[in-house]
Amino acid sequence: MSIEVRNITKRFGNFVALDDVSLDFPAGDLVALLGPSGCGKTTLLRIIAGLESADAGQVLFHGEDASDRHARERKVGFVFQHYALFRHMTVFENIAFGLRVKRRGERPSEAVIREKVHSLLQLVQLDWLADRYPSQLSGGQRQRIALARALAVEPKVLLLDEPFGALDAKVRKELRRWLRRLHDEIHVTSIFVTHDQEEALEVADRVVLMNHGKVEQVGHPEAVYEHPASPFVYGFLGSVNLFHGRAHDGVMKVGNTTLAAPEHADAVDAPAVAYARPHEIEVDRYAPGATGIVVRLARALAVGSSARLELEPVDGGPPLEAEIPVEQLRSLGLREGETLVARPKRMRIFIKPEGAPHEQVAA
Repeated sequence: MSIEVRNITKRFGNFVALDDVSLDFPAGDLVALLGPSGCGKTTLLRIIAGLESADAGQVLFHGEDASDRHARERKVGFVFQHYALFRHMTVFENIAFGLRVKRRGERPSEAVIREKVHSLLQLVQLDWLADRYPSQLSGGQRQRIALARALAVEPKVLLLDEPFGALDAKVRKELRRWLRRLHDEIHVTSIFVTHDQEEALEVADRVVLMNHGKVEQVGHPEAVYEHPASPFVYGFLGSVNLFHGRAHDGVMKVGNTTLAAPEHADAVDAPAVAYARPHEIEVDRYAPGATGIVVRLARALAVGSSARLELEPVDGGPPLEAEIPVEQLRSLGLREGETLVARPKRMRIFIKPEGAPHEQVAA
């Protein structure tokens, strides 16, 4: 089922949680709502579910206005961060619950319920846990049972609010890969909320970047990562280095380095910010007359096939981070405390309005 939200606005007192948001969620897609805390992503999810009402705007399911429908009538499955399993019920009973509380005319027979529950347990690969209680399960197992319970009522739409947020990093990674495989099997239109960039980029068909109640960018994970539409998107998606300079006649000056900025050919001595990811920074030993940003190697950390370098500009300014192959680190024989030259191989430049505050380097 496709979902559309049209001009959704929601306020809590003087706080604007959603500011005229319009989005399309194509049938069968797995879409991530990504952004920092307080950006409006969970509020939007709850409005789609019918758990919250909008102050203005519409929610359409398959082209039909569902704004005034009760949550029960929207045929939505909802999975929360903290499982919300019934502690006094077994795994089997938890999954069967939604089927057993259906209206008498819609309620399946006990035999059908039993077959359905066992089929779902096999789908989430936990059929051997039917008689256990939630307290006897790991966090990852509980979340898979919560997902099975949401799927039991055959929802047209599956909504997940930070589904793996309460789990440790290793389990999160395992479960998000599992969720992607599961979605490829069932093809239910799914929307999940996360503040984890890696999770969104790895799992979703499309990513919706949100900030301060507005949509910053929508697109395929690779597209939003490689072609960010705004400084916010660039800074939010992974580690990034931030440079301040001035753009003029299609170039930008950063320190004693001149960078091509053909997209800003009309700029006249305008303040600008440029972004480069760690793998887009090349480093070399300093030599008199070398072009680039003179830095001191504060720390070198080799992990796997790559090495992360923490660099401190000699003339001040925020620290930089570079990522180079471990072989290059070893062949250059770089040592902490050495003076190096850093040069961005590729940058994205944005003209900054006069008087705008300096951005912070994203972690």
